[in-house]
Amino acid sequence: MLKDKKILLGVCGGIAAYKTSFLIRLLIKEGAQVQVVMTPEAQQFITSLTLSTLSKRPVLTAYYDPENGEWNNHVELALWADLLVIAPATANTLAKMAHGLCDNLLLAIYLSAKCPVCFAPAMDLDMWIHPTTKSNVALLQGFAKHHLIPPGTGELASGLSGEGRLAEPEEIIQFLIRFFDDDSLPLSGKNILVSAGPTYEAIDPVRFIGNHSSGKMGYAIAKLCAQLGASVTLVSGPTNLPTPKGCHRIDVTSAGEMLTACLSAADGADIIIMSAAVADYTPAKVSDKKIKKTEDLFEIKLKKTTDILAELGKRKKSKQLLAGFALETDNEEDNALSKLKRKNLDFIVLNSLRDKGAGFSGDTNKVTILDKQGNKTELPLKSKEDVAKDIIDYAIKLIPSTI
Repeated sequence: MLKDKKILLGVCGGIAAYKTSFLIRLLIKEGAQVQVVMTPEAQQFITSLTLSTLSKRPVLTAYYDPENGEWNNHVELALWADLLVIAPATANTLAKMAHGLCDNLLLAIYLSAKCPVCFAPAMDLDMWIHPTTKSNVALLQGFAKHHLIPPGTGELASGLSGEGRLAEPEEIIQFLIRFFDDDSLPLSGKNILVSAGPTYEAIDPVRFIGNHSSGKMGYAIAKLCAQLGASVTLVSGPTNLPTPKGCHRIDVTSAGEMLTACLSAADGADIIIMSAAVADYTPAKVSDKKIKKTEDLFEIKLKKTTDILAELGKRKKSKQLLAGFALETDNEEDNALSKLKRKNLDFIVLNSLRDKGAGFSGDTNKVTILDKQGNKTELPLKSKEDVAKDIIDYAIKLIPSTI
């Protein structure tokens, strides 16, 4: 699927730059045309001679050649490419991309590109989990035609072990093949936002208001979307679940944090599936010290949280599919249909705590899918993985009329 594809490969300054030599060989083997563009810092980690030899093209490192004045036209380069791949993408370059800074040839090409952009972050654990980096990645994923190639987990250059490793060249190749292979994977090229898990609303430094959501349903949806070729952002409340392979996970705790993360990631999403159990209320005042047990009767004043699903419904674009969940205990269908209409959803997944085997924590669920056309699909009790398949199959059927 990469034969004759024109790929601009941006290489940034990090220790993982050495892996680009293997990546170029694999791209050439797949039949792609590769033009390498290096940042000035990247040249400290691997030579342009190595990469030009492997790519069979001169490597570009500056706006012009100072010896003869020949200009490397960033606009023409951007128009030439079918795809811009930035690997490794450092924290520095991600920040510049997110905020429109332009101080080297690669960034000038990036800002001129009309083709899709795939970026593969690589940095140390502490840099990767820093809120600024997370915010920049979420912002980039909110841009149209931007796709994250998630970093791997393992030993890092600092000696730490964790997330932040550049995806292996073979993994990047498979990602790109899936990206171009629209016929084989139904969600290839789609950006999908999934929320999962509970939120915890702090009362004091040691106590919170929460719920029993395990996140299993949302994680099953995110995992399947990635397997079907999508670029997936998973905004997760507190859970003990591992990150599904191929998903970019953003960890949050409170409803306010989930709101910020979801609004940031939603703008560039083709499909949004909000399965998180978000708190409707949060303490009006949070004590900065542990509250001592003194009174027989203790009251906490609560205030409404912002309705994330309703906010997404207000901002929904014409070619964006938005789905939510409704966990009910009474008047289930009426309540779900009301939520569907009020929040401008394309469909809603209803489950009832009165159904045995459905709801929080367990490995099974029993749902009914209701859509804005008035269709109703009742499904039997199934594993959450099978329910995820039903939900995604339903979403895929709606894609032609929505996206």
